[in-house]
Parts: sequence; C-alpha cells; structure tokens
Amino acid sequence: MEPDPVPDSGAAPDKRVIQTSIALVGDGTDIAQARHLAAGFLARVQADHGLPVSQRAMDLTQLVVSELVTNARKYAPGPVLLDLRITGDTVEVSVWDSDPVLPIARAADAGRVGQHGLEIVMAVAQGFEAQREPVGKRITARLALADDPDDTSFGRRPS
Repeated sequence: MEPDPVPDSGAAPDKRVIQTSIALVGDGTDIAQARHLAAGFLARVQADHGLPVSQRAMDLTQLVVSELVTNARKYAPGPVLLDLRITGDTVEVSVWDSDPVLPIARAADAGRVGQHGLEIVMAVAQGFEAQREPVGKRITARLALADDPDDTSFGRRPS
C-alpha cells in the first residue's frame, strides 16, 4: 500500500502529511504484516520524499507497531486499524480496536513474565496518547524520524 500525501489543514500550505492505513482482520499474520507495512512505509518516505529516517527510527517504529497490534489482537475482538502518519520530523503510529477500555501501564516488575508491551512503547516514544473513540479506542505513539545526538535517554543511542 503506497503512502498517500494529504494536505494537513493545520499546517503551512507547502507542508504535507504522508500517511497510510491498513485494516488487519485477524488471520494470524497481522503482526508481521503490520511490521512489514511500517518498514515499507518509512523506506518510501525516505526514498520518495527525501525525509531522513534513521535505522533507530525504523527499528523502534516496527517495535511499537508490533507491541500495539499485539495488544489490540490480544485484548479486543474484531478488526484492528493501523495508521502510520508522518508529520514534520515524527512518525505517528496509531492503532484502533473495538474495545473501549483504555490500557494502563503496570508498575515495573522484573519477575512478571509478559505484559510489558505498553511499558516498552511508553519508554521509547516521544509522545503517547490513549483515547476512547465512538466505538473502541485509539492508541497513538510518536517517534522521531532522525536520531538526536544529544539525547541519551532510554531507547536512544548515547552520543
């Protein structure tokens, strides 16, 4: 699926938003398909639009997509919608599912096996939002497209 440039009504006239969406229907390949879509989307953004996309951004975007789609598949019945959107120097990963219950990050517990996906997403994302929709909910994480050499926080390479 090719990314679709669409005008962003809140942006400067020459600034475009690049986005793509896919409905995942639960055939067992959803998570891999979503990661593949994310990697292809970022590669096309870089090749076709000349935007810098670091390897870190590529890896973290695929990780976030994997975690959010896994959670949607695990906890919500029905279809899942994945939206990828470039705005400025960030990629937004949004996942919609039909369950209206908002996720809650659990306290860190080294002894707990599994259920660390939301913690991981929140640790690597620059922004995170969970909101109820008229049907279900939408979880959005924002990641930088390029590395910040001055940032040594978790999930980023030290300078």
